[in-house]
Amino acid sequence: MPAPRNPFKHALSRGDLQVGCWLGLADPYIAEISASAGFDWLLLDQEHAPNDLRTIVAQLQVIARRNSHAVVRPPIGETWVIKQLLDAGAQSLLVPMVESGEQARALVDAVTYPPHGARGVGSALARASDFSGIRDYLTTARDEICLLVQVESRKGLAELDDILAVEGIDGVFIGPSDLAADMGFIGQAGADEVKSAVLDAVEKIVASGKAAGILTMDLDLQKACRDRGAAFVAVEIDVTLFARNMRAAAKNAVKRLGNS
Repeated sequence: MPAPRNPFKHALSRGDLQVGCWLGLADPYIAEISASAGFDWLLLDQEHAPNDLRTIVAQLQVIARRNSHAVVRPPIGETWVIKQLLDAGAQSLLVPMVESGEQARALVDAVTYPPHGARGVGSALARASDFSGIRDYLTTARDEICLLVQVESRKGLAELDDILAVEGIDGVFIGPSDLAADMGFIGQAGADEVKSAVLDAVEKIVASGKAAGILTMDLDLQKACRDRGAAFVAVEIDVTLFARNMRAAAKNAVKRLGNS
């Protein structure tokens, strides 16, 4: 029996649009609700959200019962962190702050078993192998792992050609917020200079044959990225979506009841 098929990876390889939502509330209830909303993928964030390995596992478990696909962003691209996430059952990873081809190649090694890579062999203990229930896991796991790298600095953009040349990278995600800060526009991801850099990068990624991705709630930028071939586009964040609607609900209730 081979490793489970990764529908997200295969959709990206075909160039199919995958619409996603960022999850930072670190809660399986929220993840389960989100997984039933109709998004193709959900990003479980360990870099900027209070997720640990156990909260990631809990969210992977509830999302697996729905039609959405879980993508996990580790806090850093260290081999031991990646090993734990893969063993926990994550099949798609988005690794932040990638700035060189050398770094990208190290990440490919981290998701690949020896003799071709450096992933530690512990599948007997792993949820990923259905606790040794998937007999061919060790020989088939790599085929279904989707490795995405996040470029979000001027250095990363300058090294983009080298990153794109790395075999084993499925896609490159452009991070507008960190890129804006690095370009001198902190808190201004919508600045024209930032948008121009983002769109140029998306075009280059698509031209290389790899999938391009982005997170933005700017409707115009979403469309511009998609028009240039971006395949995985996150359009909302659970934290801001919840906060925005909670504040609006309270404001509207006070206004309505106060006028009664």
